[in-house]
Parts: sequence; C-alpha cells; structure tokens
Amino acid sequence: MTNIPASGIDDIIANNYAKIKTIRGMGIDPFPHRFKRTHKAADAAKCPADTRVTIAGRMMLMRVMGKATFAHLRDGTGKMQIYVKKDAVGEAAYDMFKKQMHVGDFLGVEGKLFVTHTGELTVSAEKLTVLSKSVRPLPEKFHGLTDAEARYRERYLDLISNEETRNIFIRRTQMVAAIRDVLNNDGYLEVETPVLCSQAGGAAARPFITFHNAYKYELYMRIATELPLKKLIIGGFDGAYEIGRVFRNEGVDTRHNPEFTTLEAYKAYCDYNGMAELVERIFEKCITIIGAEVMDYNGMKVNLKPPFKRLSLPDTWKEKTGEDIHNVLSGKAFHKENLRKLAAKLGVGFAADTPSAKLFDNILDEKIISELDQPTFVMDYPTAVTPLAKCKAGDESLVERFEFFAGKEEIANAYSELNDPEDQRSRLVEQLRQQTEENNGEADILDKDFIEAMEYGMPPMGGIGIGIDRLAMLMNGKPSIREVILFPLLRPSDQQ
Repeated sequence: MTNIPASGIDDIIANNYAKIKTIRGMGIDPFPHRFKRTHKAADAAKCPADTRVTIAGRMMLMRVMGKATFAHLRDGTGKMQIYVKKDAVGEAAYDMFKKQMHVGDFLGVEGKLFVTHTGELTVSAEKLTVLSKSVRPLPEKFHGLTDAEARYRERYLDLISNEETRNIFIRRTQMVAAIRDVLNNDGYLEVETPVLCSQAGGAAARPFITFHNAYKYELYMRIATELPLKKLIIGGFDGAYEIGRVFRNEGVDTRHNPEFTTLEAYKAYCDYNGMAELVERIFEKCITIIGAEVMDYNGMKVNLKPPFKRLSLPDTWKEKTGEDIHNVLSGKAFHKENLRKLAAKLGVGFAADTPSAKLFDNILDEKIISELDQPTFVMDYPTAVTPLAKCKAGDESLVERFEFFAGKEEIANAYSELNDPEDQRSRLVEQLRQQTEENNGEADILDKDFIEAMEYGMPPMGGIGIGIDRLAMLMNGKPSIREVILFPLLRPSDQQ
C-alpha cells in the first residue's frame, strides 16, 4: 500500500512514536483537545494578501530548505501553502517542526497571507501548533492508493490520497441534498420507517433475517420502505418520502451491494406519469451539481438533460421478440409454457427450475434493456411481476409501471399504486403461488396487515423508488457501485 516493506514500516512507526515522546519532552502536547481556526482553506484562498488567518489541516507536502520550509496543509475544503521561516517562528519551534513533523501530521498555523514570486497565495507562519502526530506513513506520494481492494477496505486512506474519491462523495452528498430540496418543495414530508420488520415486503428480494431476544422471534431487515410509507398516505399525509438504507441478501457485483440507499416517495392523487416528471426534475437539479449534461459512463456518452424518451414495453417487446407480450401472459399471471417457448426461440437460456418471473426478466434484459444507453422510461409492465401497481384500464395483464434506465442500468422504478384491497390480496396470493410452486424466493409476500390498512381506504397515488447509489454511479461516470459507497461490504481479508 505504501510501497515500503513491512520491516521498513515497523521502523517508521517506532521512529514516529519516539518523535511523539520527544515532543512531549519539550512540554508540547502532540494531541491537543481543540484548535480555533479563523478560516478554512477555501475561505483563506479568497482573502487578499496581508490578511491575518489561522488555518489547520493535514500536511501533504513538506520542502525543507535550510532555515525555511514550504508545506501544504489540506482541510476538508482544499489546500493552502504555508511558509515557515526560522526567524519568524523562533529557533526552537522551527527546529521541532523540521525534525519532528512530517507529511501526514495535522498542524495549526497562524500568520499573514502573502503572494510568492510564483503567484501562489501563502500563509507566512508566525505561530505553529501541533494538532495530531501521525505514526503510520501515508500511501506512496506519486502513485497513491491504486489497488481497488485496498481503496475500498481502507477508504480513509483513499480519501486522503485520491482527490477524485473525495469529490465523488462530496457530489453524492450534494445530490442527496438536492433531491430533498425537490421533494420538500413539492410538499412531501420526510419520514423514518422501521429497519427491523416482522415481514419483509414491498419488493421482490431475499431478506436478511435476525432474531429479537426479548420477544423471542425472527425479524427481517427491510428490503424496501414501500409499505409503511403507503400507510402514511392512508393516514392522511399528501406526500411522504424516505432516503435510507435497505438490505437484500443477494449477490455482490459491480451493480449490487447487500446494503444500499434508496429514495422512496409517494404522493396522493398522482400516478406514474407524475413520478416520471419527478425523475426529470431531480435530474435537472443533479446536473447543475456535476456541471455537465453529458457523462461518460462505461464506454457510453449519456445525455442527462431531460426530457427523456418514453418506450411502451408492449410495443417494444413485439418489435424485439416478434410476438405480442400477451402471448406470455395469462391474465395477472404468466403463461409459463409460452414464455419458455419464446425464450427458446430467442436463445435466452433457462433451467427446468427457472421461475417465470426470472425468465421474463432475462428476456427483457437481453432484448430490450441491453440497448438503452440513453435515459429512457420503459412503460407498462406485466401484472405478474408487479403485484403492487394498478392495472391498465381495460387490460388486467398489464400495470401502470415504469422502470427508468440510463447507461443500460436501472435507476428508478415507479407505479400508479394499487389501492383496491381485494385486487391487492389476489395479486399477493399469486406471488405466494410463485414462491411455493415455482420456488421463486424473490416473490413478494402476503402482508395481511397492509391489506387491512388498505381496507380503511387508500387514495389514488403515485410511488417511486430511486437507487441513490445507481444515480451516483451515473452522475460520476463510475460503473462500479463500490466507487460510490463509502464502505462497501467486502469479503473478510483473511478469506482473500
């Protein structure tokens, strides 16, 4: 990681602990409780020369030139050059700085700003304060932390050595704040719903299971926030949303992490068209943050500027497969035999125990989604894979649902929400059949408590789920989810 042999690192650590002891012997605390700054680096950089500032940060560069030293301090806003001169800080302070301090240490500096002959705004140090003495060496200066596994496992070092990494997570935070602004201005109320649930509903996914010792029964980590949010609309809120973690006990790859962040939002008297408009408003806001309308993503140039194309899934299915989508549907379920015949004709592989829903998704992925480079709403899905959405008027085999894709990745999923409790019960019974007869472990559950809540009356509503991590991937041009999650789940290092 630091391109230094283990024995060499041990020597460096021992030497730095000795320096800490030396500093303490000089009556200086190398780990003081606090330090008062007058300026952050970015603020100081806007000040005119001769302004007195007190800054603090990690020393990232140190060039000793006899009786004077140039160094760079970096804080969370940027870096600032300092000039430490023996005559200005005193012989004892300069000697301590030159001999006991090194790159990686945190330092406080008080002095006046001046402009060097190369034109760089610099703090001429008059007083130095040791704020934290580092012991381990930082990643090697010129190559930084380049091994992907090490970057994810020791993200703090990645943040220290890679400016691009820091910018990704700053932009991610700004994007989430922008999404909140859009929703708050639209009259949605931000809420929190339970992470531990007696049932794991609201999505087609395998849950993590835990055990509550006091109540002595199993609980599930939530796989979605959909059902409790809908209950809030039943309770009288006009709009509600949550940005939070959900958990799915499934595969790990460049697109999936077992815990990830979603936005789910629900609005009364709305439908899936209103949710599509919400996506476009969010994108408008996000592209102002990244400062670009076109992003290089996984070899594609993706135009992020709304409005976005809308595709009818039934029409596109017929175009790409040569068959009407209704041939593989039987009312609110799949026509299993016809679906398998179509898959065989198209060369889409499947096994004897492949669930119909999975097979449908495979055809969709290979024949349609694989071509969706540009942002696209794919509208109107089979009822058989969407148990919580309202049917298309006059066609019970299709529902008002869209999935939103960009760069061939799913970014969002939205419905005109089903609010008929009798229909909802029958749909979830069909999901239960898929679980038992087709061994579909990702089918939705029959949540009787949710049905009961619906029976008190649920207004028409639109609902949406947006993958915040997927959105951050797209907006940063990073095709791996691990690049946009600060601490992705990794296999234990002793199992590598």
